[in-house]
Amino acid sequence: MPRNKKKNSRGGQHGTVQPFSDEDASIETLSHCSSFSDATSVADEGGEAGEDAAQEDFQYKLKGFIDSTVDKSAKTRQGALDGLKTAMATRILYEFISERRMTITDSIERCLKKGKGDEQRAAASLACLLCIQLGSGIESEEVFKTLKPIFKNILADGSANIQARQAVSDVHATMECFENLFTRSYARADGTCPSINPQTSQLHTNALLSWALLLTICTASQLKDILRKHLSKLQRLLESDDVNMRIAAGETIALLFELARDMDPFDDWDDLCDKLNALATDCNKHRAKTDKRKQRSVFRDVLKAVEEGDFQSETIRFGTERMTIDSWVRKRTYDAFREFVGSGMNYHLQANEFIRDVFELGPPMLVDSATMKAMKISRFERHLHNSAAFKARTKARSKFRDKRVDVGEF
Repeated sequence: MPRNKKKNSRGGQHGTVQPFSDEDASIETLSHCSSFSDATSVADEGGEAGEDAAQEDFQYKLKGFIDSTVDKSAKTRQGALDGLKTAMATRILYEFISERRMTITDSIERCLKKGKGDEQRAAASLACLLCIQLGSGIESEEVFKTLKPIFKNILADGSANIQARQAVSDVHATMECFENLFTRSYARADGTCPSINPQTSQLHTNALLSWALLLTICTASQLKDILRKHLSKLQRLLESDDVNMRIAAGETIALLFELARDMDPFDDWDDLCDKLNALATDCNKHRAKTDKRKQRSVFRDVLKAVEEGDFQSETIRFGTERMTIDSWVRKRTYDAFREFVGSGMNYHLQANEFIRDVFELGPPMLVDSATMKAMKISRFERHLHNSAAFKARTKARSKFRDKRVDVGEF
């Protein structure tokens, strides 16, 4: 009896933490609360009563996550942060978040200051999603101003956890801080590469990609200074041992050429094109096949961008709409948003006014379920379309493939 009594009292003490279990915090559980699943649940439960009940249940879980960010247990705090991240990535929650903005910001600040490693990384990612939800107004600016000093301290602190510094590098809008990080991966004057462990290399890659994102909003005079200062040095990153750093450097160079298309020509043009061509046809046996395949695919596009000013466009479909990624600027912006919202990107493209404004998609389109069902193609038609697209893609890629580089790899 005493043992049972102790167990019951302990359960009652943590009764409010039940909504934050790992099962509830998982993507699968929260995905049932997305707007698309809500439509099905409303139909099953019958009308507005079912919708209200589902909404109340969802908000109850969110309130529980917020309360649990101040729990004594680090595991509970991290689970709460992950639950909030998943919710913000899969739904538009402006009204709910706006009413609790200060509370959520305080929780993020506390986790960044007192947390470690994964908890700091989750808090930094949540800060990005919070700003995406709040949009480009005063509210998100206040969140940024509150958290900016903490982000700056974590970035500058060499003793801070590497994972936390990687996550913070995606939200701190100071290009000099990013430059101080990724320039440490530059090859030395004698051509040798610095010895860097994989985690630090990933940090430098994230810093470079964040720096490249900020390039898209620089003025012409700023771009001219950056071009003169960094373009020749960025070539040194093409010699990095890390394939992700090489790819990030190549995409950043292509972005710079696109932004500076009308400026003075680059002096070492031939040398740069030779390096890009070597990476586009790389067949070094000491590198993994998957790395070489990914690298060659990217650098073929980078080489074409530098030599011809061309970009391999891509079409993104979401709901009844389509968006074309037709420039390196648009690609870097899309990749940055997708990194945070993940599989919820298509949903945010449909419903998030801030993201739609960034990509100039106009106001969200309202389409009822009957129209969506009528527009849905059959499985057989989808199979025919995919087969035709596969054939066309294979023919297009074969034009750019150099069959000789594959000799001896198998």
